Formats: sequence, structure tokens, C-alpha cells
Amino acid sequence: MAFIDQTKVAEIENKLTNDLSYLGKLYKAKKSSYQTISVDHSLVDGYIKEGWEEYTKPLKTKTKLRKPKTHSKQFEDDVWCQFYELGYRTMNFDEKLCLYFSNNSCDKKQIDVIAINDDTAFIVECKSSEKLKKAPSYKDEFELLGLRLDGFKKVLHQIFGRNLKVKFVFATRNLRIDQDSEDMKRFISTNSFHYNNNTYSYLSSLIKNYKSVAFYQFLGLVFKNELISKDRIEIPAIKGEMGTKSYYMFSIEPSILLKMGFILHRTKANEFELPTYQRLLVPSRLSGITKFIDEGGYFPNSIIINFSNKKHKTQFEASSKVSSSSSCFGTLKIPNSYGIAYIIDGQHRVYGYANSKYKNSNTIPVVAFDSLDTSEQLKIFMDINENQKAVSPSLRLDLEEDLYWSSDRADSRIKALRSSIIKQLANSQSSPLFEKISVGEDKAVLAFKPFSTALSASDLLPSAKGNQFSDNAIKYSLYNVSNHDHNKEMYNSRKKIVHLLTLCYDFVEQEYSDIYYAEKSFIFSNRGTFAFICLIGSLNRHLVDKTKITKDTDNDKRFEFIKSYLYSLLEYLRNTITEDEKEKQLSLLGAGADVKWLRFFQSIINKSHPDYYPAELVDWNERQDEELQNKGRSLGVDIEKKMKSLVLDKMRSIYGDVWELEINSIKRECQNRAEQEMEKHYKEGLGKKVVHWTEMFNINDYKTIIEKYWNKLPEQHNGDFKTFEKDFAIDVGEGIGSKSKSLKWISFFNSYRNLWAHEGTKEKRLNKEEVAFIEKVHSHFYK
Repeated sequence: MAFIDQTKVAEIENKLTNDLSYLGKLYKAKKSSYQTISVDHSLVDGYIKEGWEEYTKPLKTKTKLRKPKTHSKQFEDDVWCQFYELGYRTMNFDEKLCLYFSNNSCDKKQIDVIAINDDTAFIVECKSSEKLKKAPSYKDEFELLGLRLDGFKKVLHQIFGRNLKVKFVFATRNLRIDQDSEDMKRFISTNSFHYNNNTYSYLSSLIKNYKSVAFYQFLGLVFKNELISKDRIEIPAIKGEMGTKSYYMFSIEPSILLKMGFILHRTKANEFELPTYQRLLVPSRLSGITKFIDEGGYFPNSIIINFSNKKHKTQFEASSKVSSSSSCFGTLKIPNSYGIAYIIDGQHRVYGYANSKYKNSNTIPVVAFDSLDTSEQLKIFMDINENQKAVSPSLRLDLEEDLYWSSDRADSRIKALRSSIIKQLANSQSSPLFEKISVGEDKAVLAFKPFSTALSASDLLPSAKGNQFSDNAIKYSLYNVSNHDHNKEMYNSRKKIVHLLTLCYDFVEQEYSDIYYAEKSFIFSNRGTFAFICLIGSLNRHLVDKTKITKDTDNDKRFEFIKSYLYSLLEYLRNTITEDEKEKQLSLLGAGADVKWLRFFQSIINKSHPDYYPAELVDWNERQDEELQNKGRSLGVDIEKKMKSLVLDKMRSIYGDVWELEINSIKRECQNRAEQEMEKHYKEGLGKKVVHWTEMFNINDYKTIIEKYWNKLPEQHNGDFKTFEKDFAIDVGEGIGSKSKSLKWISFFNSYRNLWAHEGTKEKRLNKEEVAFIEKVHSHFYK
């Protein structure tokens, strides 16, 4: 007996379409951010008063008008378009579609989106807010949902067949819903799916990267661990043991694995599965793999998966066992379920088959573990990809929290803590950086790495080597190194650091929004991230040194001290900075630009607070001193000339006219350099230039000769000859009791020579201490 009468069936069918041409036009209209209509010319003025606008030349009898969609209409259309992009081709074309949940004409509900294919149907209700806010109570709606959903399923089964798998989706945008609330408990009890901002962003990324293949990951997301059918998949397999884990080896058709498979992408949409670890697919690589397969290519290595369904377990029935091996052959019975198999390695290969003509006819080799927890899967993933160097630096930084939180090593735990702090800043709805930092596969305006680099350099977090913390960690960091309850201290310090950074960013956002949200922001940008967080750390060190605060000071009080310094910086950036100065800083690019911004910030604060003059800023300013650079360079050139003169004179005195043969290996190197120099000079259009090989010695050549002939004397000499030892032994503070100590100065001198040899890199030039060292060496040779 039919659940509803044929009149009601026709009413529903008349609101649905599977016309591909019409669906394509609908998709184009829904993708637009405008509603459009065509009206008689006489009605145009009335519509314009209601917010419509003309956007094309008037037609013969009609005028085309448009106006921006409301946020609720835009959201409904965005959801509709996602289902279309996922491949659904039976959909509603009218938002006035109603579904009955009984045969009573009053028992019906308006549905925003319906999407149906051969196997699945989605009933979607959309709720949205223009700005992020707390959601109202949905108590009444969710209490009735179970009853209504039962009726909806019966209606769709009557129209489209009983094999259709039906899922109700509650789609929200910019609504904060407590997942532990009573409302959500009622909702979850109906086995429905909550589609929120994270889901939308994730599906957009899937569709962009996977194209039509995204459909399989989508099914795994919404139908995870639900049976496709009660009939199990039975395949021949070998069972073995690896360590304490059981595993199976078998071959399976890609079409089956695509439905069973699920990838734990590192995204907030999968946060209930933490820890997650996978990257999104590379689209170009995916299409290349499909082409490779269709042209007869194959992959001999195994896909690695883990069966994860605790409700529907795999079964293995052994049929034979040989005495010479602990493995056995048999039949593996796998529940026919969506998302039952997490793909640890081989996602490109599996999804490369999705659009292949061999999807149903090929079989691919699989190694399957059973019931590994996600941390064990993560370890396998990292072990495989560490060797292949396939894990991106940003994903590696994100994974550090899960990899190292419980490590026995302090330095590894600090890595985990750093990663966790950044994710708290990105994911906490109270943070001004909420959803502003790229984490895992969730892309945002700010990168993860600058936060990681800044926290490492700021001393807000302790630095450690092995289990030994640095002195700075003990004095300045907001981590108590004396607390041996590592887990508790990790949580405590994370809370402190996140709170302090939130206060600082909030201050800029609320009081200096023009600076914070500027198109090229000194604060809210990747270069600004490093400079701003390092500045907070520097101010914290300064205040501790001045005994204004201690590492145990309450964060609100700590911030009040820091705020006066930040105020000076921000007032300068708002009111005092010149356009030339601003353009100079904003145009800095490449390595070192973030450090230059930090020094710029510190210099601004130093002008208003002379007591704030950190050692690194002192050093920086010295390296910008042209007079100091010229002095160091001039003395250095003198020293190098003296080294050359003494070395060559002594070699001639000791070996006479065969001295060149004595150092022939060095001579060959110098001749090669001379040839290259002459070639370079010629190719730069400067003509022919003769370069003698003795002009191409470097400091290390001199050092090699001095070391080798340290105490060498000529065969015939008077008492006036000075050995290399007498001329080149210089005490750099460690005495001159050995040859290595006596010549240690050459290594220092060579490193300083490289500083003045690269004039374009100002932050790597000479400071006062280094020039003083060069002066000491110079006075040794020019007494």
C-alpha cells in the first residue's frame, strides 16, 4: 500500500528535475551572487525602489533587473551548487518544494534542497546568519525530526525505490552550535548530518582538488560506517602478523575500495577523528594517474589501509595453513560499508581509478591493518612519507602536536606545544585570529609557519636540547620547567601564551583597526606575524629584566605593562610614519624581511622608551654603521695582504724556485679560479683580463699552508728567519698552547671577511665586537 496518494507524488515530482540542460542553467544562476528577473518596462521604477537595478540594455518589451541575494538565499544556493558539483542530477528547482511525512495533507514541510542519484538522497534544511553568532534553540524542530524523517524516507522510497539511502542534512552558516547541547544530542540520535562552515569549506576544497572524485570522500564523510548493503564483500586473503598487529594482503576492485575508503584529511571538518594527517590530492597528479592507468599503466606497490569500523567488524575464515610459515590463507569478509577503510598510503592511486575505464575490471594490491587507532596510523604515514620526503613543511608543523605531545624528550614536547598554541589561536572562537590561520588542509589568509618560527624565537616558549632547557627558558618563558607533570604544564602554558597573544592582537584589532585591517598590514600579515610575536617576547624579556614582572605574573597585569610599549608602536604607525618610510618597509621581500620588520618595530619603541634597547637591536644598529663597516673592511684588507705577503715570502725562502711545486694542488685550484674569473670578465663585455694564479688565494688556502709548514725552516738559514708559528700564532682568549688554538683566529677572521664581502646584506655586516677583533689581529701584524 502506498504511503501517500498519487496526487501528492505528482506534486513532489513537479518540483524536481533531472533535465541536464535546465539543471546547468539553474547552476549558473545559483552560482551568481545576484537574483535576476525580467519585468515590463512600466514596472521598473517600482522594483528599483525595492533595491533592484538594471544591468543590461532594455529589451523590446522587458527590462532585466538584479539585486544581491540575501545571505540566507545565497547559502541555500551555495549548498544546492555543491550537490550539483558532487554529481547529483535529480534536484529541486523550486524552493517551495514540500515533502509529506504522512498521507495527511497538513503533514508536510518545506525543504530547501533535495539531491538524488541512483543510490543516495539528501534532504537539506538550511539555517544561516550574516555574521557569526550563537545559534538559537532548535529543540522543537529536532524533537519532531525523527518522526518527520521516517515519513520523508517512506515518501522517497515510494517514488524512487526502496534501495535509496536517505540522509537528512542540517546545514548552517555562521551559527555556533554547542555539539554537547541537548539540541544536538536529539539531532544526532536521528542519524542525521550537521553541515557547518567547516563542512562547506572542506567540500569546496574537495571539489576543487578531486573534481568528480570528491563524491566518494563525501559519501564516506556523511555515511561513515553505515552499511551499503547487508551482504559482506568476500575476497581471498592472506593473514599475517607484524609486531603485535594483524594484517591482511589481498586484491580488490578499485570501484569497491572507492566506496569503502576514507581519507583522514587534516581539516576542521574531520576534527572528531583527531589526530588526522593526510593532505588533499594534487589535481594535476590525479588526472595524470588516470591517464597512466587508461594507457595500460599499473602500480605494483600496495595500498595501505586500516579497517576502522567498530560496529561492523571484518571477519577472517582460514582455509589452510602451512607449517613452514605463521601466515595463513583464507577468506576475508568485509562489511559493505561507507568509510570503513582509512587510506593511510596510496590515495592518489585509489582515486586515480575513479574516472578510469578499468575501475571495475582491474584489481589493486592492498595491505590492510585492523583496528589501528589514528595515532598508530599517523606513525605509519609519517614513517612512509619521511623516507619519501612527501610531507609538506606546513603539514609537518601541524602534525607536531599529535606526534610529540607525550614524548620523553623536552625539545619534542615543546614542538608539540608550539603547534597546539597556533591551532588554539586559529580555532578558538574567542581569538581575533579565529579561522585566520591555515591549519592542515584548511587554508586561510595567514600561514602556519610564521607563527611557528616566531614562537620559537620569542622566548615565550622555552627552548630545549634533548631534556636540557636553556637559561632563557628558565628565566623568561611562560612554561614552568620545574613542573614534572609535563602534560599538566603543557596545558597550563598553552593557556597562558594563547591568552597573552589574544590580548595583544585584540588590542590592535579593537583600538587600531585601520592598521590591523590595512590592505598591507604591519600586524595582520605573514611578515607582521613574525615581527609582532617576537616583539611581544622581546618586551616580556625586557620587563622581566627590569623586575617589573616575573614569569609568574598574571597575564592581565603582564599585558598592561606590554600595552604601553605597543601603544607607542601603533601611534607611530598611525600618525608619524612617512609615506617613504612606510613604502620602504612594506616593499621588503625575501629572506630577512621579517627580521627587518622586527628591528623596525623595536627602533620605533626605543625612540619613545630609551630604556628599551635590547641587545639584538644594539647589534643591528652597529651593523648599519657605515663608518664602522668601512673601518673593519679597511683593516681586513690590510690583514689579507699581509697574510699573502708573509706566506709567499716564507714559501720562497724555504723551497726556493720549487716552492710552487710544493703547493701544486693549491696552485691548480687557484689557476682554475683565475680561468673562471677571466672568462666571467670577458662574457660580461669587459674585454680580456689577465689574472695571475697568485691573485686567487683565499683565506683557507693560507691556513692550509700555515698549518702544514708550521715550524718548517729553510735548509740553510740564519737566526733571523721567522717560522709560520712565530708570525701567525695569535691568542684569541684561549691561549696558544697548540697549533689549533694558535690558528683559531683565522676561522673567525674568514667568517668576518665574508660579512664585509657581501655589502647588500646589511643585517650580516660587522658589529663593534667583531671590528675590535679585527683591530687586534691588525695590530699583531702591523706593530
